[in-house]
Amino acid sequence: MKPLRLAIDTNVLLDLAGEVDAVAEAMAIIGSRLPEADELVLPSVLDELAFLAEAGSTDQTRRLAREAIQQIRSERRRCRPLLELPVSNVEVEALAGKFRAGGLLPAKEVHDSMILAEAAMMSCGLLLSSDEHLRGIDHQELTWLLHGFELAPPIIATPREIARKFSR
Repeated sequence: MKPLRLAIDTNVLLDLAGEVDAVAEAMAIIGSRLPEADELVLPSVLDELAFLAEAGSTDQTRRLAREAIQQIRSERRRCRPLLELPVSNVEVEALAGKFRAGGLLPAKEVHDSMILAEAAMMSCGLLLSSDEHLRGIDHQELTWLLHGFELAPPIIATPREIARKFSR
């Protein structure tokens, strides 16, 4: 059996860098219960971290983004950064556009739609995100849309949900 692929959103990595207890607890739970899970940092997440490290709206955001990048580089986390996907960026952008055009995500949520498209295309079973737009997505509609591409939707959960549901 292949290990679970877990995609980690930018906000989760920022919270890990900021040592948010619930997020650290969720990652510890995932690590202990799913030790073989492949924790992926998708290209869109890496792009967003790089942008935030340079042009984040506050000093704290810039500092946390730089710390998150450093944690990924130093392998203090089990996260595996993906610089590119085995599919073209055109395909990712087309699928992301369908999420927005179909009303699954607001038109302005280009970045969230890219992360979701990358997670689906990488066959991630779980997308760990605190983003309300992703959390509020109509999972049935997402399933129908992705079915047409022979893709399965990831379960989208927040670190707090993981910590609450699976803590000892």
